[in-house]
Amino acid sequence: MSPHLPPSEPPEARTPRPLLITADPELLERVLRVAGTAGAELELAADPGSVRRSWARAPLVLVGSECAAEVVRRGLPRRAGTILVGANADDGEVWQQALGIGAEQVAIFPDCEGWLVERVADAVDGSGGAGHTVCVIGGKGGAGASTLAAALAMAGLRRQWVTTLIDGDPLGGGLDLLVGEEQAEGLRWPDLAEVSGRVTSAALRRVLPRYGTLSILSWDRSGVLRVPPEVMRVSLAAGRRGSDLVVVDLPRQHPDLSSEPALAAGGPVLLVVQAEVRAVAAAQRMVAALQPHTADLRVVVRGPSPAKISPHLVATSLGLPLVGWLRPEPHRAADQERGEPPGVARGPLSRLCDRFLDSLPFAAAA
Repeated sequence: MSPHLPPSEPPEARTPRPLLITADPELLERVLRVAGTAGAELELAADPGSVRRSWARAPLVLVGSECAAEVVRRGLPRRAGTILVGANADDGEVWQQALGIGAEQVAIFPDCEGWLVERVADAVDGSGGAGHTVCVIGGKGGAGASTLAAALAMAGLRRQWVTTLIDGDPLGGGLDLLVGEEQAEGLRWPDLAEVSGRVTSAALRRVLPRYGTLSILSWDRSGVLRVPPEVMRVSLAAGRRGSDLVVVDLPRQHPDLSSEPALAAGGPVLLVVQAEVRAVAAAQRMVAALQPHTADLRVVVRGPSPAKISPHLVATSLGLPLVGWLRPEPHRAADQERGEPPGVARGPLSRLCDRFLDSLPFAAAA
């Protein structure tokens, strides 16, 4: 492992797991199936008396209806996030049992499976997309958008933010290759093409290639060039729930249905434009395509400029706020061939990324 990698994150097993209390084998099998769909691991117990500590710490407690009376007898206190689970909708006692243990909801199989998956997943990693999203897109081919996206992810790591880098460009060659992790074990987009429903952030991070604590969702070098928009939406949502920062490298083939979930996240979108007349003309068309989908479109101007066009002139021509002027780095091409991620070495690229991330409203809190 390269010496500049940040330390590995603490084991996820230290996080309290949802608790299931049941002595019914059939009910156990059904709830475990729900947990598997949600990508969650449960703490299991057949005796309510053995889980007094877990009862207080678990993010969610599922109590089999056959154990409800024992929960009351053991004197376990009422707590938020308790669900009574059963399999007989006609059993009138189940509602009395729920009242007895202070359950917020009653889950009756099989009708409850859909919403119970969501409830278990929410308990594991939250109900909303807490992570902040930054999208990067090139105004013209070869603008360096992928390089900037990877460098932003490295800047997130320098701040010890939990960071996810998502490769939305199937024709870009793969961001895992760009950061030197093309041999890393883990799933790529084609492996996730059949994913449906809810995916937890922990489950996603477990299966993705890693660079230190950075999770990378990349394309491989196969012939697969598209994943369903729903897969992008589910994966992006899981990445946001488990990350401080999610950086998405968008494709230039816009409008692209797989790009819409990333743009809809509401974070800034950085348009990378070379300081050349033709590149600015191409970027104007990209601006027209992007503006209906984002309220925060900004420009990063990349030099050198053969015609001495200033970055401020480029920004003015596009009608966009200027993030910065990306000056050339003479050694970057050689570093890339050696598998050195962009933005790791101190230089114009890393400084631009640091300034940009420090300017974001959530930076101080993160």
